[in-house]
Amino acid sequence: QLQLVESGGGLVQPGGSLRLSCGIYGFPLDNYAIGWFRQAPGKEREGVSCSSGGGRDSTMYADSVKGRFTVSRDNAANTAYLQMNSLKPEDTAVYYCALRNLPPFCPGTLNPSSGVWRFWGQGTQVTVSS
Repeated sequence: QLQLVESGGGLVQPGGSLRLSCGIYGFPLDNYAIGWFRQAPGKEREGVSCSSGGGRDSTMYADSVKGRFTVSRDNAANTAYLQMNSLKPEDTAVYYCALRNLPPFCPGTLNPSSGVWRFWGQGTQVTVSS
């Protein structure tokens, strides 16, 4: 059974950094595109970033995080990462990772409700506050 486990969230001051991890258990990460999403209190879930699998080296980012966040993957370790720098209070949210495998490439948009993301983690809280 496939399972995703996020970690690395916490409390950080504005301007600080965090690295989130998403461990995948049960299937090879390279068979999937991995997406990162977040949901702030009272707001809808939104897409943050994506990294394609299947040997395709492509990524995408929401405009709000471009230049600050970096998605990466270690297929050998079956783990994906989201490096978050220059964090702002508006980045405060629960962050989720999700997998897509049909096909294993980033979709045209990062809409979390598009139906293409088959498996989801439980989320990890990120709070940016002084």
